[in-house]
Amino acid sequence: MFDFFSVLIPFLLIHTICDFYLQTDRWVEAKKARTYRSPELYLHATLQGVALLVPAMALGIDWRSTVCLIVIVAVSHFIIDLWKVTTPKGDKLAYFVIDQALHVSVLAAIAFHVADGASIEAVLQHERFSDGVLVVFAYVLILKPTSIVIGAVLNKYPIVNSAMDTDTDAVTDTDGVAEPVSDKTANVSGLVAGGELIGYLERLLILTFMLVGSYAAVGFVLAAKSIFRFGELNQSANRSMTEYVLIGSLISVVITTLIGVLVSLGVGIKFK
Repeated sequence: MFDFFSVLIPFLLIHTICDFYLQTDRWVEAKKARTYRSPELYLHATLQGVALLVPAMALGIDWRSTVCLIVIVAVSHFIIDLWKVTTPKGDKLAYFVIDQALHVSVLAAIAFHVADGASIEAVLQHERFSDGVLVVFAYVLILKPTSIVIGAVLNKYPIVNSAMDTDTDAVTDTDGVAEPVSDKTANVSGLVAGGELIGYLERLLILTFMLVGSYAAVGFVLAAKSIFRFGELNQSANRSMTEYVLIGSLISVVITTLIGVLVSLGVGIKFK
């Protein structure tokens, strides 16, 4: 008798070890340079399949299923990696995410097949399925949709540079929305769209800590961000910019907190 997660987790462990620890940088560069002619590509795909002998033997999976498992994983891994190394700009984060999602999907499908009593109907009828959907929806909601809401609110508050008394144009981001800086006086340093990423990470952390009931950690996240932002805003000669960043941050926190509270109530998490 195999449980879905008792099969999937060892499979994912082997995949992680083979993909990130046993695959050297030289192998990666060789695959990019020679693609399907690279011996490293075939060796890596074979290693991914053969390494699954360890969890298969530990779980007591019969030899026929084990052979099929090794062949399916090795072939699928070869095809997916070949697609990635032959894709222009395959080093971008989006392609990495897609690559890993495809590998995990193959392993999940195999684990689903191996697990006893697992079926789509059983998953849909599981008592926690609706809770899982609600949590996933919450995480989706706090990212791009929340950024759009924050941007719509802040658009009502135009920024005026105190020194030049001119309207400003957006050149960077804060908490997922454009951060205005004057064309005439801008001296911007930092990552392009770095503020957007900071906003995403902040909301992910807040929602996660709320769902696990770690409210003290939420306060730590807010305090840490305030400390890092204090020096930047304290040195700013433009009061409007300071207010802009503060409003954006507070809206981000308020929306995430409200969503966290509603989801916690929906899934039956008790507040302490």
